[in-house]
Amino acid sequence: MSGTPRRYAGAAAAAGPLLTVARTRRAVLGEWVRIEAPGQAPRRGQVIDVSREAAVVQVFEDTVGLAPAHTAVTLTGDIARAAVGEELLGRVFAGSGAPLDGLPAPVGAARRAAWAPPLNPVCRRKPSDFIETGISAIDGMNTLVRGQKLPIFSGAGLPGLELAARIVADARTTHGEPFAVIFVAVGLTQRETQHFLQRFEASEALARSVFYLNRTGDPTIERLLAPRLALAQAEYLAFERGMQVLVVLADATNYCEALRELGAAREEIPGRRGYPGYMYTDLATIFERAGVVRGSEGSITQLPILSMPDDDITHPIPDLTGYITEGQIVLSRELDRRGIFPPIDVLPSLSRLMGAGIGAGTAPDHRKWSDQLYAVYAQGREARLTAAIVGESGLPPSDRRALAFTEKFEREFIQQGAARRTIGDTLEVGWTLLEGLPREDLHRIPEEAWARRAGRRGAG
Repeated sequence: MSGTPRRYAGAAAAAGPLLTVARTRRAVLGEWVRIEAPGQAPRRGQVIDVSREAAVVQVFEDTVGLAPAHTAVTLTGDIARAAVGEELLGRVFAGSGAPLDGLPAPVGAARRAAWAPPLNPVCRRKPSDFIETGISAIDGMNTLVRGQKLPIFSGAGLPGLELAARIVADARTTHGEPFAVIFVAVGLTQRETQHFLQRFEASEALARSVFYLNRTGDPTIERLLAPRLALAQAEYLAFERGMQVLVVLADATNYCEALRELGAAREEIPGRRGYPGYMYTDLATIFERAGVVRGSEGSITQLPILSMPDDDITHPIPDLTGYITEGQIVLSRELDRRGIFPPIDVLPSLSRLMGAGIGAGTAPDHRKWSDQLYAVYAQGREARLTAAIVGESGLPPSDRRALAFTEKFEREFIQQGAARRTIGDTLEVGWTLLEGLPREDLHRIPEEAWARRAGRRGAG
């Protein structure tokens, strides 16, 4: 959409970062706005609400000293668009799309609307290809699949961002297809964004990545715009260039806080805990742009980082995210205190598409292997709670064995520090742990799976 600019003398009202312009003609959601006031530098804005009587404009810059009656507002006739193309790989941009790396603004192979709709469900095909992250607790127990949206539920002080950096640097496709990473910082501090960039510069991942950085001091509206600019680039690389694209968004909680801030400025009736009632729908417009489509070899996989307020998984943000996405990776504060990295709690973690990506893509007995690990680990966790009351000597023999297994599982399987494990390494660690238990404790692995295991060891 590109129309004729319309200029209006004076705004009807101002409330915080919002301007209300009365009797606008043909205003469009997402339309760029230029705001001018006597003796002040021009400001940028964007239309975020339209009615027959008025248009509401979110102002990007500070509105202190802006007098609505003496303000000239120009609706430019153009909506927010992103320059997209392979030439953007290796570049760093602000949340508004402006370059931050000292290089010229990209021309791009095309320009795409930032506020694009989610993928049409009719065009989707079922995700089925395994992505190796190098993290055993994910690859083995909560497998990531191309086209999936799998959030990481973190908390204050937990290394969610560090885990995402590891996955971005170590993730591999199984067939060696072209692979790209889009990283979107939403409301992160300067220290966090610099740490992430330095991690990339020290690895090979920088050349195949694009960064969109919205930091804490940047305008609120950029928190809503940055993910959409990033997804426009991701959709071009995936569905027009046939690449496998991983999108990391950190932090989704900051995005939701921006929604709440704008809702309060617009005096909307709040929903749960003050968040807008349409937050579920808004989040879906981002998360549902992941997937694989018919007729394209490419895919978009999303890995949002979400900081749970007060570690509360029932908070509206993780609660609604869980309804939209296909599972979650949950970080444990207890494991983190014990120095285990990554501190992934595999029991509440879940990958709903795991069954589609394992088996032929990993190992024939992967599902039974993971089910057995879950079963013994869950028994050991329960035994740990019981032992705190009655003492370990008061446990039955099977529970004592499960308790010992749980300690080894956390130290040897979940804990891997800076090491990267292939899926073969992950499976081997798990089999070795299971072989330390008597067969009568292992009810989920059939004899033919043990026979295949013995055959592989003999061949090795």
